[in-house]
This record gives sequence, C-alpha cells and structure tokens, in this order.
Amino acid sequence: MLVSASWRASRGPVALVAAGMGVAGLLAPLVDARPAQEPTFRSGTQLVSLFVTVTDSRLRLVPDLGQDDFTVLDNGRPQPIVFFENQARPITVVVMLDTSASMTGAISLLRDAAEQFLIRMLPEDRGKIGAFNDKIEVTADFVSDRDDLIGALRDLDYGNATRLYDALALSLDELQGIEGRRVILVFSDGEDTASRARLGQIVDRARTEEVMVYAIGLEVEYFNGVRMVRSSPDDGLRRLAEETGGGYFELEKTADLAPTFTRVAQELHSQYIVGFTPTSLDGRVHRLEVRLRDGSMSARARRSYVADPERFSPAGS
Repeated sequence: MLVSASWRASRGPVALVAAGMGVAGLLAPLVDARPAQEPTFRSGTQLVSLFVTVTDSRLRLVPDLGQDDFTVLDNGRPQPIVFFENQARPITVVVMLDTSASMTGAISLLRDAAEQFLIRMLPEDRGKIGAFNDKIEVTADFVSDRDDLIGALRDLDYGNATRLYDALALSLDELQGIEGRRVILVFSDGEDTASRARLGQIVDRARTEEVMVYAIGLEVEYFNGVRMVRSSPDDGLRRLAEETGGGYFELEKTADLAPTFTRVAQELHSQYIVGFTPTSLDGRVHRLEVRLRDGSMSARARRSYVADPERFSPAGS
C-alpha cells in the first residue's frame, strides 16, 4: 500500500507540439477500454510491438482503423503485420514532475493538471509519482489506487536546480523488471542544470528497455533573485518523446496544463498495437516507420529498436 509521504530519494550524482493551439479541442472519445489479453507469441519467435497513435488533419485521435490501414517498415523494408489490436492495454507509469524554483508560482496548477491524468487511469493501470529539483524523489510502490496517487501529489518537495536527466534515469530504474506497457510522463519548465546522466544515455536506455516517454514542456516567467526571466523547456524532451513514440507538448500558458495531461491519458488508452516478427537479428539499432493508407492521417510510434539476437529468435526457428 502506498503511503503518500513515503518517498524513495536519489541524491547521487515528437511528435505533437501543442503550444497555442487549444489543447482541449483536440480531445476525442476513448476506444474500447476493456482489458485485453497479452499477444500470444508463436514458439521460437518474438514480436516487435509498436504502440501507434493516429491523428487526423485536425489532430483528433482516430480510433477505428483496421490492420490493412497500416504498413510497418524495418530499415525501410515493409514487414508482414502478424499482430494487430486496437483495444486499450494497461500501463505502468512513472509521473515525474519538475518542482524546481522556477515552478514555485505554478505548482498548484501543476498538481491539479497531473490529477487530471491520474483520475483517467484505468483500473488495471499502475503508477508512481515522482518529483525532481536538486534532488529526486519517487513514491515507494506502483499502485492502482488513484486516491493514493492523487494524495502523493500533495507531498511534492521543492528545490532549486533541475536534475531532469537524472530523474528520467531513476524513472527507467523504477520500471525495470515490470511486465507489459511501461511509460514515463515527465513535465519540466526548464533545461537540465545539474544531472550526471546525459540525454544520449537516456535515449539509448529507453530504446533498449522499450519505455515510451511522454513529455510536457512549459515556458514560465519567474523571479530568479535578480530579475524576471522566462524559462525554456529542455530540447531533449522533444527528442526523447519522438524516439520512443510518446507525444511532446510545448506550452506557453499554464491554462493548457490540465487539458494536456488529459490528452496524454486519452492517447495512452487510444493506441493501436502493431506487431511484426524481426528477421534480421544483427544486434544493431533498426529504424522503424509506420505509414497509413490514408495520407491525410498521421501515425506516431517509436522510431527504432535493437535487433538483439538474445531477445528475438529468427522466424520459424
């Protein structure tokens, strides 16, 4: 059971841009959220699974496509789709929030916005709440109780520096060994200022460990002790979201926080699963692309995977 005040601290060393375009108007009904069975893998094989978000020309979610609407390319070569599903899958998520000094004036709005994501979690979903500044903290256990998770938001700590990449590294640590869909939802209003981890390391780990990252960036004005300054979200957020298939939202107004967190919840529960069997297991990073038969729509999914022969077996072996 989660105790709201219980934190594990670390004190050691896109996708979609939503700024200024009325995020609330982009929301669409959820697809069927009934729990689904895990894919059944054929003996001797494994699937490369892609969680795909599809939007129309107005950035509305598209929930009713079929397998024939999709084409998957592995290093530019079309692959036979051997698994397809458009039902919501449970997620295990770390919600990691920037509580550095620049967020002091907007922290209550951030809490309220994150709550909008939490109340839309499905019964089978599980989550942890984390915060980062000059230190990093995360709740002790993954839980499904939304009241416990919302309560943990009230215990967010504050600090000065922004250890964004260290916070992402800790989030990946927390998700290791977890079965099923694994997601990080990270919010920040500024650039990394104090991490030992580097962006490239985080991207490599997220790719290898197959973790989807959603990132929300916010520009805010705050007093830095000398004058009023305006923050700018770290450029790495966009790259990380794009590489892993999550969404990146860059906001200019705090009023867009709540509808953006809501949008993330809806996307995560409205994604298609498309799977193929890898045939070239060369141990290298392979580029992935998802195309749609209807060119007026856009598909977003992770851009790469590691064709590790220890993880996958050749088809038919």
